[in-house]
Amino acid sequence: MTGEDNRERPRKIVHVDMDAFYASVEQRDNPDLRGVPVAVGSPAARGVVAAASYEARKFGVHSAMPSVTAQRKCPDLIFVKPRFDVYKAVSLQIRAIFAEYTPMIEPLSLDEAYLDVTENLKGMEIATEIAAEIRARIKAVTGLNASAGISYNKFLAKMASDLNKPNGQAVITPKNGPAFVEQLPVKKFHGVGPATAEKMHRLRIETGADLKEKTLDFLVEHFGKSGPYFYGIARGIDNRQVKPDRVRKSVGAEDTFSQDIHSHESAREGLQPLIEKVWGYCEANEIGAKTVTLKVKYADFSQITRSKTVPAPLPAIAELEDVVDMLLAPIFPPPKGIRLLGVSLSSLERRRPEATPQLRLAL
Repeated sequence: MTGEDNRERPRKIVHVDMDAFYASVEQRDNPDLRGVPVAVGSPAARGVVAAASYEARKFGVHSAMPSVTAQRKCPDLIFVKPRFDVYKAVSLQIRAIFAEYTPMIEPLSLDEAYLDVTENLKGMEIATEIAAEIRARIKAVTGLNASAGISYNKFLAKMASDLNKPNGQAVITPKNGPAFVEQLPVKKFHGVGPATAEKMHRLRIETGADLKEKTLDFLVEHFGKSGPYFYGIARGIDNRQVKPDRVRKSVGAEDTFSQDIHSHESAREGLQPLIEKVWGYCEANEIGAKTVTLKVKYADFSQITRSKTVPAPLPAIAELEDVVDMLLAPIFPPPKGIRLLGVSLSSLERRRPEATPQLRLAL
């Protein structure tokens, strides 16, 4: 088969996503937490839920929810302090399993990654069988459940991994990919956050079919550099490659709030999930960061950024939180309501490889 023929073959992309990862690790290691609603995070007034067990999710508790709201929804909720060193160690075990099948691994965080298994180390032809085998290996090694999505591109593999959660998998084939996207509400699209979904709603774009009706020029006009991406995925097209061992120039996360924020407590509460997201990416990719930037957009759409560069890469999430707190404090009281907050890390560098920690599993 020629190289040209090989490029024309549909790719086989697997998105593996651990089920309620942090909470599941805590339930694995502490038998008293099994079968009860658990939230990883702080119950303090400004605390935020980092992860919720499936027992807690039945009450409407989810990650990034303020702890006070979670407690109101589920009075019996048990809060557990995060143990990021343990989560990272388990993540490295999972990564080692991925590496048995393919070197084409792109981690998104400690608990999810894309794998390109078009050509794989096992010589297996059927991607669904690879995904099932990987999930079984993860269960045997770590005692934890994983879900997977299989498709011909990253967008659809990511969407597929949510279809049969928890502890399941789903496939979206080239034949049914475009039809799947057409019926999907845009608010469920990966890459479409609440603010973008609301903007699409105002433009009368409710589903993938509505999105598909819009021209490329229209989407670029209203969504800028994201326009071509939205134009493609509306047609089931996503040409992004799985990129292993990449070091970005920066990594960031931001959130637009449904109501403007005026208090320091609310701002800090809104920042915590963003801090955990960017830190999780760096941990999963063995990247260190020396520059932290806080982005603040006010109700009138004016914005400011504040940055701090430290001499050496931040060693732990606690230090990142301290820098964010230092950048946040001087902007209060704000001159007007805050509609968006963001955290980004730059001056990124590859960390020195460490030996994979050996964990004693409590199975």
